[in-house]
Amino acid sequence: MTGPFDWVHDRAAEREAAGLRRRLRPRAADEDVLDLAGNDYLGLARHPDVLHAAALAAKQWGAGSTGSRLVTGTTMLHTELETAFAALMGAEAALVFSSGYLANIGAVTALTGPGTLVVSDALNHASLIDACRLSSARVVVTPHRDVAAVDAALAARTEERAVVITDGVFSVDGDVAPLDGLAAAARRHGAGLIVDEAHAVGVIGEQGRGSVHAAGLAGAPDVVCTAVLSKSMGSQGGLVVGPQAVIDHVLDSARSFIFDTGLAPAAAGAGLAALRLLVAEPERAGRVRERARDLHRIALAAGLQAAEPRGAVCGVLVGRPELAVEAAAACLTAGVRVGCFRPPSVPDGVSRLRMTARADLTPADLDRAAAGLAAAAEVIHRGGKA
Repeated sequence: MTGPFDWVHDRAAEREAAGLRRRLRPRAADEDVLDLAGNDYLGLARHPDVLHAAALAAKQWGAGSTGSRLVTGTTMLHTELETAFAALMGAEAALVFSSGYLANIGAVTALTGPGTLVVSDALNHASLIDACRLSSARVVVTPHRDVAAVDAALAARTEERAVVITDGVFSVDGDVAPLDGLAAAARRHGAGLIVDEAHAVGVIGEQGRGSVHAAGLAGAPDVVCTAVLSKSMGSQGGLVVGPQAVIDHVLDSARSFIFDTGLAPAAAGAGLAALRLLVAEPERAGRVRERARDLHRIALAAGLQAAEPRGAVCGVLVGRPELAVEAAAACLTAGVRVGCFRPPSVPDGVSRLRMTARADLTPADLDRAAAGLAAAAEVIHRGGKA
């Protein structure tokens, strides 16, 4: 007699053969590695002001929030953070979730449902894809950044309501959504627009206020954003940002908000401190874009096929997943950690390395990055192990 989960061994073997097994690799606090894989775009995760705010919040409020936001999980830090984030993004209101993933789930499921058409970009983040699956709406997936396809889907709809969903900056190659065209198409057909600004806030636009703000859509009554504390803010948590009436509705109806424990006070305090640093030092956003262009230049010099970055992310196309794994390992051996994206994170045949810039990268860091990418390029050019 076999056990009910014996089939997982077969799946593991299949993934191993395809180069798709995933393993946790704990890092040490003092490791001598240049991190180009994490999302600390502004270099604030270890900033003294951010660390002090996190420690002070834990001391004042405790290690956890102790309950859901609607019971005991809302502190004054949470409301201060919501007010500050709404102001940064030019919106009426914001609502803090315990992660960006849950913020996307909450926003999409609360603002769609039966009788709604959802039009979603093919390369949207997994959290948006899962939100669409949970929405009970009819979902049409359109080709990447294809405004005409979005317009056609909206024109053919029979549902009473419609919402267009997109990343502002896409997480794999760092390209930017055509928000002007998407907003115009949505408005022609009376649809709303939901934009995931996870990779845009702190990086894109004036003072790092995000791609929606840069497109002149901030504060619009038909636009809702989600954002995170876990990238440019160097902390953890997510937000939904938009018109006050919409935020009130999300608070009343989003299950991923109502039934989840509130964000830990330390994370809220750290995120608030990081946001204040961005406001005080808006030049950080420009610096991270400059460093991303530096990484792109270094990748091209190594003979790699790299996508031109618009934000902090620079993707390097490899192809086969097992080759991407080997190239990332060569980078790490040279003292540089880069991301390795394979299916299901990306489609078959387009596995890649993903580099993320930080505003605080130094010339010495860039030299080290060049050595790491040269090691990766050697592996890629010879097609893998000799």
